[in-house]
Amino acid sequence: MNWRQRRAVRYSVPAVCVLIGLCGRPGLAADEHPLLPIMQSELQLSMEKLVGPDGTKSYFIQYAVTDEDEVNVAATLGALTQNTVTHVRYLDVDVRCGDYALDSTRQIRGGYYGGREYGGGGAALPLDDNPLATRHSLWLATDTKFKAAMRRLAQVKANLKVKVEEEDPSDDFSREEPSTHIGPWLTYKVDRDQLAQRVKKLSERFRTHPQIYSSSVTLSGDTTNRLAVNSEGSRLQFGRAMWRIAIAGSTVADDGMELWQYKSLDAATLDALPGDADVVKVVDQVIDELLALRNAPLVEPYTGPAILMNRASGVFFHEIFGHRIEGHRQKDVEEGQTFAKKLGQEILPTFISIVDDPTQRQFQGHDLNGFYEFDEECIPGQPARIVEDGVLKTFLMSRSPTRGVTKSNGHGRRQPGLQIVARQGNLTVQSSKQVPFDQLHTLLLDECKRQGKEYGLLFADISGGFTMTERYMPQAFKVIPILVYRVYADGRPDELVRGVDIVGTPLTCFSKILCTANDADVFNGFCGAESGSVPVSAISPSILVQQIEVEKKQKAQDRPPILPAPIAEEQK
Repeated sequence: MNWRQRRAVRYSVPAVCVLIGLCGRPGLAADEHPLLPIMQSELQLSMEKLVGPDGTKSYFIQYAVTDEDEVNVAATLGALTQNTVTHVRYLDVDVRCGDYALDSTRQIRGGYYGGREYGGGGAALPLDDNPLATRHSLWLATDTKFKAAMRRLAQVKANLKVKVEEEDPSDDFSREEPSTHIGPWLTYKVDRDQLAQRVKKLSERFRTHPQIYSSSVTLSGDTTNRLAVNSEGSRLQFGRAMWRIAIAGSTVADDGMELWQYKSLDAATLDALPGDADVVKVVDQVIDELLALRNAPLVEPYTGPAILMNRASGVFFHEIFGHRIEGHRQKDVEEGQTFAKKLGQEILPTFISIVDDPTQRQFQGHDLNGFYEFDEECIPGQPARIVEDGVLKTFLMSRSPTRGVTKSNGHGRRQPGLQIVARQGNLTVQSSKQVPFDQLHTLLLDECKRQGKEYGLLFADISGGFTMTERYMPQAFKVIPILVYRVYADGRPDELVRGVDIVGTPLTCFSKILCTANDADVFNGFCGAESGSVPVSAISPSILVQQIEVEKKQKAQDRPPILPAPIAEEQK
C-alpha cells in the first residue's frame, strides 16, 4: 500500500485559459446516457434467466461503466515530448452467488493471495454507444463472472468445513438503500497547441541548470464519467474532471545519491489552474531545492524529536494510520488488524480527531483529489468520523461488514478492472491543541534540550511511502522524505540535509504526538493498494512528535555523468 504522486495541490488563481468548453452532453444537463437503459435491460435479463446447472443463481449483480477522456502534454528543456489524447471505456461486472450472509466473495483461508480475489474483471466497451456491441460485451462478461462466482461459492463452503471457526463471522455484504442520480455527462475541448506552447516555455527554465540531469513539465487533464446499475435498484450517472500541472526534476550528487523533486498544482477545471507567473515560482522552487540538495550533508540514523510539516504530516497519517482503519483489513485473517478490537478505545492523543469526508470538494480554496459523489458500490460518499478526541469510533467501510460496523459509509473504491475494497478519500486530521508554527518550532527546541539532543529534525516535504499491514510481515512503515532540515538546539540556523527515510511502527508513533500547529494544508495524490490507484487527499496541520526514527536511504554507487551536459554550452 503506497501513496503515489502521479500528477500536487495548490493555487487557485486564474490560469491562462485555453479551455473552450467543459459541459454536459448536448441537450438537457441531466439527459440520461443511452448506455443506461441497455445496462438495465441486460441486468434484468441476467437476474431472471441466468441459472447454473445445479440451480445456482446470483443474488446480486452490478454493472459499472467508466468512460475516461485524458489529455497529456509534456515538455523537457523547451522541447515537446508528449502530446496525446486518450479515450477509453471500461466495464466492470460484479456478480455474487449465495446470499448477503455468505456469498462467493468470502475469504478462502489458506488460499492464494490471502484467499481474496482482487484482480481481473474489467472489459473494454465500444466507444460509440453501439447497442448490439455493448449488449454483447455485457453478456460475455456476465457469463464469465457468474461461472467464476459459482465455482468460488463451492470453494467457500468447503473451506468453512475444514478450517477452524472464523474470528469474524460477519456477513459478506451489507443491505443498503438503492441510489438514483442522473447528473450531466461531462465533455471538454482544449487547444492542445496552446497547451504545448505553455509547457515548452515553462520547461525552458531548466536549460540554465546543467547540474539538473532530468526535468519535465506536464499538463494533464482527466474527464471521467461513470454509469452504474445494480439489481437492488441503484441507477447512477455522474462525473468529474481533474487537471494537473506537474514539475519534476532529478540530479545525482557527487557521492552517487540520486536526488529528485516533484511538485504539482491541481484543480477541478483547466481554468482554475494557476497562471504562468505562479507556475514559474514553483518551477524555480524545484530547481533551487535540487541544487541545494546536491550540496547538503548526509544525515546519520537518528531517533529524537521532530516536526512533520502540514503536507508531510498528511502523507504520514495516510500511510501509517489511514490504511490500518480500512474496514476489510479488520476481518481479513491475513492482516495485522492493528485496530480491529479497539472500537471505543483511545488510540490517539485526546486532542486529535480524524474524519474522512469524500463529499468535501475544496479546502481553503484548494480542490481536493479525494472528492467523489458516489463510491463504486453505488453508495453516496459521506463523512466518516473515524476518531473523536483520540477515541476510535468506526472504520472506513465498503459494503463488507466487520465486527461492530455493519453498514457502508461510502468508502468502497477501486480502479476499473479490480475488486472493490474500503479506501481513503479526503482524510483530515483535526486538532484541539494548536499553536502558531513559530511556537511549534520553539517547542521542538525545548524538547531537544529536554532529551539532551544536539538537534531535532524538520520534515518539510514527503514524497510518499508504504506500509505493511499483513501478519506475515513486520507491522511497520517507511515514509520517504525529500526535504529535511536539522533544527539545532543551540540556535544555529536550520540546515538542509539528505539521505534519510522515516521508519517505525504505528502504535509507537501515535503515542509520541505532543502538539500541532494551526497551519492545516492539503496533499493531493494517488494511492495504490489492492484495488488499484485511486485519487486521494490528506489534510493535516504540522505536528510535533516526541520521537521519530530515521534510517539511511539507499544510495546508488555510480558517479555523475563524465562529460558536461550539452546545455552547459549555453552558459559559456
